[in-house]
Amino acid sequence: MAIVMYGTVWCGDCKRAKQFLGEQRVQYEFVDVDGDPAGRAVVQAHNDGKDIIPTIVFDDGTVLVEPSNAELAAALGLQARARGSFYDLIVVGSGPAGLTAALYAAREGLTVLVIERAGVGGQAGVTERLDNFPGFPEGVSGAEFADRLRAQAERFGVEVLAAQEVTAIGEDGLYRTVTTGDGVGYAAFAVLLTTGSTYRRLGIEGEGDLIGAGVHFCATCDGAFYRGKRVVVIGGGNSAGEEGLFLTRFAEHVTVVTRAPALTASKVVVAKVQEHPAISVVTSATPVAFTSRDGRLGAVVVERGGVREEIAAEGAFVFIGLSPNSALADGLLDRDPAGFVIADAGLQTSMSGVFVAGDVRSGSTKQAASAAGEGAAVALAIRRYVEPLASGVRPALV
Repeated sequence: MAIVMYGTVWCGDCKRAKQFLGEQRVQYEFVDVDGDPAGRAVVQAHNDGKDIIPTIVFDDGTVLVEPSNAELAAALGLQARARGSFYDLIVVGSGPAGLTAALYAAREGLTVLVIERAGVGGQAGVTERLDNFPGFPEGVSGAEFADRLRAQAERFGVEVLAAQEVTAIGEDGLYRTVTTGDGVGYAAFAVLLTTGSTYRRLGIEGEGDLIGAGVHFCATCDGAFYRGKRVVVIGGGNSAGEEGLFLTRFAEHVTVVTRAPALTASKVVVAKVQEHPAISVVTSATPVAFTSRDGRLGAVVVERGGVREEIAAEGAFVFIGLSPNSALADGLLDRDPAGFVIADAGLQTSMSGVFVAGDVRSGSTKQAASAAGEGAAVALAIRRYVEPLASGVRPALV
């Protein structure tokens, strides 16, 4: 499906729509109407002469103006409501842990619903390439990995509900309940949280104002906007190194900036970064501000040895660690000081019938392979929990 989005770099709704399409791994062309009179004319033609953005045009003639995420999901044919109201297991999140748990549980005969607010595959799905997942000696793109995992789960009868957010978890006797963003409620014997984590922000001057206008957190989502330009990658770990290497496909030059005295990524990644002619590394440098030029990023200000200096860049990609997506646990489940959900040896949380696996779990390794392993382990634990409950009379699917 060919999609063209007409908007501007400073438009908040445009940023939201781009984020949604990126999360769903939907390809689109972006036309900045500020510098494209022809693009602006298209916007005006679809809006009775008015400049209303984003205006999104599909190849079948469909035009959406300032669409909500729900309207975008409908236009893309994404399922927004589950077929049933009761399942043996509801999985919240669709990364390697969630989808592996879903397919294992389904193979054990449980009815399973997976609910995903963003793109199926989680962080792994938007990773440029997985080189360390067992069974893929040549590596595999994140998108292909996510598609394969989803197809495998669906082959065993798993129902996947994408572009839908879970807003609450509760309990009703022996049942656990979830409520989605459209107000619909679902029930299950067990709920599994595999909501993962998100990249941390720096929290420095200019960051909030320039997100989407030069400051980004996903190279695979936004790297193509920087063809022939200079970009900065902030961070020194594997994510920073791998995404920096990916950005060389588009950018003229990539500068990797880290607070540490040396890169902390694996030896393989460090070697690739150091050997690449289009990458330079700046160590012992603390980012303190982003400066703007004409409403977009102009430079990254860093401090080295008490001296401030500017690194000119049109794009900056931040990879400084992860924060848990654990808001659903607020006031409900025990969490560690960093906000990750605490579980027992069977991966059950402080609420009976609610389990957790993957990056959002306290003590997890934040690796795709171990997340998949946790998914298999928790599925077996959930089966043992559900079997005694399911042996009685249970609600019929509707």
